[in-house]
Amino acid sequence: MYEEIEKFLQSHDNDLMPIRYTYSEIKKITNGFKDKLGEGGSGSVYKGKLRSGCFVAVKILDKLKDNEQDFMNEVATIGRIHHVNVVQLIGFTVEGSKRALIYEFMPNGSLEKYIFYREGSISLSNKKMYEISLGVAHGIEYLHQGCDMQILHFDIKPHNILLNDKFVPKVSDFGLAKFYPKNNNTVSLNAARGTIGYMAPEPFYKNIGCVSDKADVYSYGMLLMEMVGRRKNLNAFASHSSQIYFPSWIYDQVSEGKDREVQEDAMEHEEKTTKKMIIVALWCIQLKPVNRPSMHKVVEMLESDVESLRMPPKPFLTPHRTLEEDDRANHEKLSDPSNDCNNSSYQFGH
Repeated sequence: MYEEIEKFLQSHDNDLMPIRYTYSEIKKITNGFKDKLGEGGSGSVYKGKLRSGCFVAVKILDKLKDNEQDFMNEVATIGRIHHVNVVQLIGFTVEGSKRALIYEFMPNGSLEKYIFYREGSISLSNKKMYEISLGVAHGIEYLHQGCDMQILHFDIKPHNILLNDKFVPKVSDFGLAKFYPKNNNTVSLNAARGTIGYMAPEPFYKNIGCVSDKADVYSYGMLLMEMVGRRKNLNAFASHSSQIYFPSWIYDQVSEGKDREVQEDAMEHEEKTTKKMIIVALWCIQLKPVNRPSMHKVVEMLESDVESLRMPPKPFLTPHRTLEEDDRANHEKLSDPSNDCNNSSYQFGH
């Protein structure tokens, strides 16, 4: 496998590639792995400093197993990406069984700690949350349509959105990503990929549609909903049973004109921004992939006036309903000619 990677790297060797470091250089950069930032599914992350004085995050891949191909994909593909909302891969290490990836350092950590507020942490304003949500949407849109290949992330969640010193969001962690030709509308997966709570339903329920870029749209919608509610979407300890599944509860609030309760002290323009984020999130988490917008459309909707947006059918697939009930209820709402969402500009295909 080491020889295979060497051959691969030589065939892709050009100015666009990230820098290659030796393992001893990695040890120097991290000061002997002194400052551990965290641990993920594929390894540990350490803070480092390049000779230029630039801070970096060094991921030591010590749990690769059979993911050598994923490592090569990350180096060859993510290494060529330069987008303000995608974390930049600066360098890598391949030495025997040792693998490392070096990324730009994100001093404000992951979005997770700002959504699920903890004592002592910074609380972000509604305006800043909106700006972050728009940045993330731009990043995912770029992965889907802005590269030579279509990159499907398959693990969009608060933990994988990193924030720089100015709170500009960057999509990170491409360990589960898959790469496809741009004109490929569906993808073949031999197993579900992602994190429960953010994962689209189609890998589990084949009858609702094929796995495609709409899986990332669904995950983004769940992320956006958590950004609005500042809480987990599924909370078994909610004070009212109707609030256990947040997307279902907030849909009813918006439909009944009670969405001000979400942010009681918000200014009028902030209320409109919050409502816009809610409506976009509700479109993104539609049960059937075909009823979800593309990420390009998501960006358009987030940048438009809230008055121009229509409410989608209620997003079901809650813990309290069966798939058949959800499907039937959504079908009835979509086929109702009196319903706003029947407007052709809100029927989302590929």
